Amino acid sequence: MAVELARCRPGYRRHGATGLRPEPHAVRGPRLAGDLLRQRPRALTDRRERLRLRDDAVPRGSDRGVGDAGPRVRRALAWALAIAGLGAAVVAAPSVPAAQPDAHVPWIGYLANEPTPDSTPVLRNTLRTHGWDEGRSVKIYYRYAQGKVDLYPQHAEELTRLNVAVIVAIGAPAIEAARAATRTIPIVMVSLDDPVVTQLVAASPRPDANLTGLTTFVAGLSRRRLELLKQAVPRLARATALWNPASTSVANDLRETQAAARTLGVELTAVELRVDRDVRDALAAVLAQQPQGLVVLGDSLALANRERIVTFTSRNRLPAVYPLRDFADAGGFLSYGPSWTDVYRLAAGFVDKILRGARPADLPLARPTRFELVINLRAAQKLDLRVPSSLLERADRLIE
Repeated sequence: MAVELARCRPGYRRHGATGLRPEPHAVRGPRLAGDLLRQRPRALTDRRERLRLRDDAVPRGSDRGVGDAGPRVRRALAWALAIAGLGAAVVAAPSVPAAQPDAHVPWIGYLANEPTPDSTPVLRNTLRTHGWDEGRSVKIYYRYAQGKVDLYPQHAEELTRLNVAVIVAIGAPAIEAARAATRTIPIVMVSLDDPVVTQLVAASPRPDANLTGLTTFVAGLSRRRLELLKQAVPRLARATALWNPASTSVANDLRETQAAARTLGVELTAVELRVDRDVRDALAAVLAQQPQGLVVLGDSLALANRERIVTFTSRNRLPAVYPLRDFADAGGFLSYGPSWTDVYRLAAGFVDKILRGARPADLPLARPTRFELVINLRAAQKLDLRVPSSLLERADRLIE
């Protein structure tokens, strides 16, 4: 009966009148350690069962037992017991925490509203050119508020607790949160406002204590934006400026835009946008002005609400000019402002100098030197606008 049963099981053959012998491949162990652990329970059960059948197949009264079953079977038993012990050791071993970064690898904190195509990739690539390869010679911790202003202080405090070597803060809310969280960890800021006017730093070009970096605010840009909108919409006679009165830099932008409007013969009105909850009312106020064009004056508040602003201008067929290419990427018609690629390259340069021992107070504030004109042709088509060829030829980027 044992022989008949064994005949039905794979891996055995008849040996002698009543004996069984495992096929050679049946006692050969798996080659890889991973296979050993995965196959252990079934392999061990199968081998023990085979040995039991082998022992039962020996006639009663015979003095031949498992101990004399032959070298292959003895090796199979030893192999099975060894693997069983290894499996038990793996199961019983305590969990090992994830490896911590090398203490000699500097950590960088990155605090912003959200990731953008021109931000972290440019920062990482530029750091790599300076010899800082993320994951190998430097570690970067990214923290994003995703439009929730109350998250900035939490993220800043977390980065401070991590004791990062430097914090890169993008925009006013991130900069203010980082400054409130630490007065010792160096901060590299990217400010949309003039940091001197907003009193982030005491004087230019030397920054304060642990704060340095760059500002995208450059005098004359607001005037240039209105000129571009006038070229794109020659019939432009009435325009509205959307601005945040809480920002001193934006207030300067508004005065500059008003002066440009008088020169260009454009009647300009202004609508305030103070906080997120005012966006709907502010846009309704813009519509009530019945403008032929909109000038969005840039700060972190406008940037965070760019999707809503762009959707409004598209729905109401209102040509608009924006301060940053983020608006054009979101569907806005026209943008003119600093090149984000240039901005993040400059920011990475500050980080490199600080990681190599420079003090923030010894690094003068910087401003971008490259500016880009982006025209969204899809938006122009929706607005039923025919962009002059002279403007198309000057564009740094066309979105088709």
